[in-house]
Amino acid sequence: MRIWLTTPILALLLAAGGVDAQQNYPTKPIRLIVPFPPGGPSDVVARMLAQKLTETFRKTVVVDNRAGGGGTIGTETAVRADPDGYTMIIVSAAYTANAALYRLSYDPVNDVAPIALIGEAGNLVVLQPSVPIKSIKELIAYDKANSGKLNYGSGGTGGDTHLAPELFNQMAGTRMTHVPYKGTGPALSELLGGQIHLMFGNMSVMVPHVKSNRLRAIAVTTARRSNVLPDIPTVADTLPGYEAVTWAAVLGPKTLPKDIVARWSSEIERIVQLPDVKERLVANGMETVGGSPERVRKVLERDVAKWQKVVALAGIKPGG
Repeated sequence: MRIWLTTPILALLLAAGGVDAQQNYPTKPIRLIVPFPPGGPSDVVARMLAQKLTETFRKTVVVDNRAGGGGTIGTETAVRADPDGYTMIIVSAAYTANAALYRLSYDPVNDVAPIALIGEAGNLVVLQPSVPIKSIKELIAYDKANSGKLNYGSGGTGGDTHLAPELFNQMAGTRMTHVPYKGTGPALSELLGGQIHLMFGNMSVMVPHVKSNRLRAIAVTTARRSNVLPDIPTVADTLPGYEAVTWAAVLGPKTLPKDIVARWSSEIERIVQLPDVKERLVANGMETVGGSPERVRKVLERDVAKWQKVVALAGIKPGG
């Protein structure tokens, strides 16, 4: 005997099956894409998060490094994935900078499902000790009196160690010269050797050299002082409104079911408050954030607009 189902009844049955699948989620391993090579800050955070989520979900969360194109290749993979909760991506502030640097095949705000912020970190403004500058006020005055003579190193064109000082140039009216390197390591070596004057560098990388007096720290780029170096003022103390932070966040494909978004968001919120997670984030120069999908979306909107303006005004080109 054949049973014919009308379209409305069939739709209800399919929907019920989908709801049941989501309630039992997850039923198989989950892929967490990192759009950068292994060993970097995003990879370190992703592996820590994957371990905790594996314990929570009782299904393996596998870190999948998909490097290339400044992070765009891995991101495209995640954006185009089935929105079933089994492919997620962890991104950094480079994700929003890419919107200014490249012609993307996806909308960085509207083609993703924001899930949660994990942590954020500012850069540390550090100078070679031979440079006679001990504050942001003195940095601005010195540059204006010696226009174009100060140079700053970066880990590469378009990265946070490049865009943060370019934002500073635009807000302060300074004309520091950019010297790009193939990675933060070579730039730091040149700074320590006195070949360049300063950097807006990753806090976890710079702090040991500051504590050993091989570099002088004059400011942090966050809106508030850092718990890592509470005695160091912010750039904004002298230059109101200045802020340049990098962060780590989890995103999913655009039409990811709301209950899966909610579950991931709540689990990440819980995980980043765990003492051992906080300790490991601080060791990487990050402070725990957490936050709703709505907060993630606001961060994406804010930073896409900010870096598009900086890149346009400075005439920055990828690899330039």
